[in-house]
Amino acid sequence: MGLTITEKILLKHTKLKKIHPGEFIDARVDLCLGNDITAPLAIEEFEKSGAKKVFDRKKIALVPDHFAPAKDMASANQCKRLADFSRKYDIKHYFEVGQMGVEHALLPEIGLALPGDLIIGADSHTCTYGALGAFSTGVGSTDLAAAMVTGEVWLKVPESIKFIFRGKLNKWVGGKDLILHTIGDIGVDGARYMAMEFCGETIEKLPMEDRLTMCNMAIEAGAKNGIIAPDKITSQYIRSIKNKAKPGIGRVYSSDKNAKYRDVKEYDCRRIGPLVACPSLPSNVKPVKALRDVSIDQVVIGSCTNGRISDLRIAAKILKGKKIRSSVRLIVIPATQKIYLDAMREGLAKIFIDAGGVFSTPTCGPCLGGHMGILAQGERAVSTTNRNFVGRMGDPTSEVYLSNPAVAAASAIKGRIAHPEEVI
Repeated sequence: MGLTITEKILLKHTKLKKIHPGEFIDARVDLCLGNDITAPLAIEEFEKSGAKKVFDRKKIALVPDHFAPAKDMASANQCKRLADFSRKYDIKHYFEVGQMGVEHALLPEIGLALPGDLIIGADSHTCTYGALGAFSTGVGSTDLAAAMVTGEVWLKVPESIKFIFRGKLNKWVGGKDLILHTIGDIGVDGARYMAMEFCGETIEKLPMEDRLTMCNMAIEAGAKNGIIAPDKITSQYIRSIKNKAKPGIGRVYSSDKNAKYRDVKEYDCRRIGPLVACPSLPSNVKPVKALRDVSIDQVVIGSCTNGRISDLRIAAKILKGKKIRSSVRLIVIPATQKIYLDAMREGLAKIFIDAGGVFSTPTCGPCLGGHMGILAQGERAVSTTNRNFVGRMGDPTSEVYLSNPAVAAASAIKGRIAHPEEVI
């Protein structure tokens, strides 16, 4: 029996000659990731272990992004733990405010995540890097601590589900809509501890930034990882990165034709329009046109899911020359400093501000209810983020509707959930 791409990558990182789903393995890691919420706990456990050094100072990345720039004294102390640890152990990839960005947008941007890598991160959306053909998954802070000591992670080999996407995408439809459609189909536990392998003619033509969005939200279906086999688009993306953190283009794997899958799902993308995940689950998916009576108080465009430059360009195309509803707050957050600068150079920031919005420094901020856009009692938001659980963005009585950037921008103009065609 052949192997899936996920199984091949995991096998390559062990001393074993073969592996199978359900087996527990010790695997070498190529990169360990922590942020200002999860890394301080890992650092505490690292120090308790008595370790005198990290396994490899070049294979650890620490990114203060959740409450950074620090919103209060507690968050400032969290960030300081990362800075102090990085200085003490000479961690190469520590990103201070000014160099940092939202971690899952930053690492692909600088070439720190490559095809064939095995990446773990103390953050559930570490599965983002599967878009590059890597095995990447979220772990707990204690697992991160152990990996920083040993360079290995203990995990169970997941079964795989193949998702085949066919047909040309409709206008205003992107990776966010494809993954929302998928989660809406299988549910938030439909891929629990499995690998979600995305393929098909639609995926083969899908830009890298949309692929990153899809793999980012694999965790919202309960998956261990999301993954897309590297191809020409992957190669072009990697070669376009300047000042890469690691040399080379990684190791390319693909699934065998006789690989075994738990299930195979096929979708006709011609039937998929812009979608919205309604409160309070990412699986509660409805067409935009069915939600035109839902008024809103806030729109957030950003995050590790949809804060890249292509997302901002789409939003700016909708908002150019228009004003947002006076009753709506529009918060636009580029995911990295590079994206921030690109948005400034291209005049996108001016479009957002002229429309009545605010343009923020990179941060996770409102996505997790941290800062830069907390919702008050009973307020509703349309957001390009990845979760809409009860209280996710603020008060437990508030509501979050997840959408792509085009829908979010159109909704800011109308003051209610709106299809882009209503304002273009």
